[in-house]
Amino acid sequence: MSRVLLPLLNDNNLSSSDAGKCELLLMRRATAIAMTVVGAWLASRAWRNRFSFAGKVVLITGGSRGLGLILARQISKEGGKVVLLARDADELERAKAELTTRGGEVLAVQCDLLKRSQIQAAMAEVLASYGKVDVLFNNAGIIQVGPVENMQQQDFEHAMNVHFWAPLLLIMEVLPAMRARCCGRIINICSIGGKVAVPHLAPYCASKFALTGLSDALRGELARDNIYVTTVAPGLLRTGSHVNAKLKGQHDAEFAWFSVSSGMPLISMSGERAGRKILAAARRGQPSLTLTFAARGAIVANALFPNLTGQAMKIGNGFLPGPGSQADANDECAGRHARRITPRWMTDLADRASAKNNELR
Repeated sequence: MSRVLLPLLNDNNLSSSDAGKCELLLMRRATAIAMTVVGAWLASRAWRNRFSFAGKVVLITGGSRGLGLILARQISKEGGKVVLLARDADELERAKAELTTRGGEVLAVQCDLLKRSQIQAAMAEVLASYGKVDVLFNNAGIIQVGPVENMQQQDFEHAMNVHFWAPLLLIMEVLPAMRARCCGRIINICSIGGKVAVPHLAPYCASKFALTGLSDALRGELARDNIYVTTVAPGLLRTGSHVNAKLKGQHDAEFAWFSVSSGMPLISMSGERAGRKILAAARRGQPSLTLTFAARGAIVANALFPNLTGQAMKIGNGFLPGPGSQADANDECAGRHARRITPRWMTDLADRASAKNNELR
């Protein structure tokens, strides 16, 4: 068609309207060709990056409960060899028993991620058992809920150790073998709190911002070694982890707003759906994944209208509980021990997830 149209465009007898139509047809043809080429290129990349968890050694920190356990279930179902790292021995045994009953191959390693020596010992045990780690999920986390007046320096240090230093140490442990094989996947479970700061979650947000920066920085550097780094920023997920939140200040009131928001169906996502989306992103080697529509909206709003978002956070903070007494700065309460001051139906979805995902002790 283009061979026919090009001579016509040079014909002096051709009317301006006909010439315009010919130019439009040429532009459409060029656009169609360009889209075909780009589509073929994207398809070829997707094919080259195809990945299956079957037979892979997958290490999951914080894998004994919550989102980590959900990921372990789904990976085991696909035939992956799951390694669970967690501090609580009883939780590990329950998680391992469940996954083994489902037919999964599981190695449970007790490890306190706050201690470098235990991380190194855990990695030595994993390598002695399997000889490699194909996929690393940095999933372990803690969340401290309360006003900054009732937080201490050690709360920030604790959050940084769990959310930043432990993932960094684990990445450095698995990198040499991944580089030698020229393949690997590293998935860092960050948070919407690592993109948009939220009142009453200062230690959590500060440490998650650090992990997000680390994850994004490593992505570009490790790509040349065919190691894919995925930064996951979940919004509110119904994994049941609210019962293990560390509360500071007015414990009951802090637990009330946090537990209710964790289970609201319109702004939160089920843990199982989140797990499927995370694994899909890991298979593709997707650079970044944000979960829940509300979280994506908050990130966009903060990027486009930071001052307006800041004002909204100030207003929201006005509805949150005030600081507790000075004694409350040292008094930390786990969510499962807080007194319920909201109706059970408001936290029903989140509470059911707690029982299902090994969050209750």
